[in-house]
Amino acid sequence: MPEVKFSVDQSRSFAEQDVLGHNRWHPDVPAAVSVRPGEEFRIECREWFDGTIGNNDSADDVRDVNIAMVHQLSGPIAVEGVEPGDLLVVDILEMGPVPQESGPVAGQGWGYTGIFARDNGGGFLTDRFPDAYKAVWDFHGQTATSRHLPGVSFNGIAHPGLMGTAPTAELLGEWNARERALIDTDPQRVPPLALPPEPTDALLGSLSGAEFDRVAAEAARTAPPRENGGNQDIKNLSRGSRVFYPVFVSGAKLSLGDLHFSQGDGEITFCGAIEMGGYIDLHVDVIKGGMDTYGMSTPMFVPGRVEPRYTEFLTFPGLSVTESGEQRYLDSQLAYRRACLHAIDYLTKFGYTPEQAYLLLGAAPVEGRFSGVVDIPNACATLYVPTEIFDFDPRPSAGPPQRVDRGQCAVSSG
Repeated sequence: MPEVKFSVDQSRSFAEQDVLGHNRWHPDVPAAVSVRPGEEFRIECREWFDGTIGNNDSADDVRDVNIAMVHQLSGPIAVEGVEPGDLLVVDILEMGPVPQESGPVAGQGWGYTGIFARDNGGGFLTDRFPDAYKAVWDFHGQTATSRHLPGVSFNGIAHPGLMGTAPTAELLGEWNARERALIDTDPQRVPPLALPPEPTDALLGSLSGAEFDRVAAEAARTAPPRENGGNQDIKNLSRGSRVFYPVFVSGAKLSLGDLHFSQGDGEITFCGAIEMGGYIDLHVDVIKGGMDTYGMSTPMFVPGRVEPRYTEFLTFPGLSVTESGEQRYLDSQLAYRRACLHAIDYLTKFGYTPEQAYLLLGAAPVEGRFSGVVDIPNACATLYVPTEIFDFDPRPSAGPPQRVDRGQCAVSSG
């Protein structure tokens, strides 16, 4: 086993660890550990909500979750000799849930998928699904099943939802300025258009006192992906992947977390993956001056080769036409939304509630594609749902759908 460079005790909260990580982006968050180019090492992670979501049949914890605490990131990791303008090469060697542990924290033999309430995070389809729901998944090797979604079993594609390098002060300023300008276009929107810096519940490694207060007031939230990588939620960024990260500060200051057991393309519920704590083994190297050499200002990656071999799919197209019939011009996001809604409506014919179907599309390894973006006025997006994940045949046939009572996902008390 590679040397553990960042250790996590799953029985303690992230703020109580011996070595502290962080949950904001800022160049002045001190490196927690250092490694050398060419080194292989292990990083341990807490799940993104730090163990506050339970293995139970209530979604009250999802409804009331503290958005300001995310993400719980292990790092920063300084890579010796790496300078601004280089490319940091990161190989994902292995990863998975917390090894040989069962317990109350996601990653200890189980994980969860949630639908966030509209007034506390929301999601891709929050206007259709404004309330909080949850599905708990049990891990059986590489396979996930859920008491909240009977009739479904699939192999997950484990991956880090979030991994990235630290920004410069100038780049951080650009992020905050452009996101503030977006917020100001509709400052009362629910959910908000973006998340501004929030000192409350900030974790900033070993910083303290006045320096902590300064950085907490400036640091960017980790929710969106940005030029440094960050919360990209790419399901194929899995074992065997190689990622090329732009380096903005000395040492790169690589951080990661938000491990997922599985996810569908788009992570459409916002908490749409199967969330877990666990470990990830990495190898790092450097391409000196690579940002200029290759003209790169954002990450690039070569995906791994570990995705499950699903060969048969039901594919749901969506068009850039609203549910009320309004035509939109080549709106690919709307088209993907309609594809997802078509799939949800279809799965209810077999006994799933709409909320169960929504959770399923976030967690299972479904494939989303922008299939047509040039044929005015309709963009076309498609959602590929593997038929092999069901213990029944979901394809249309001469007979009616096999509708059975499939229970309910975890719901909130109101």
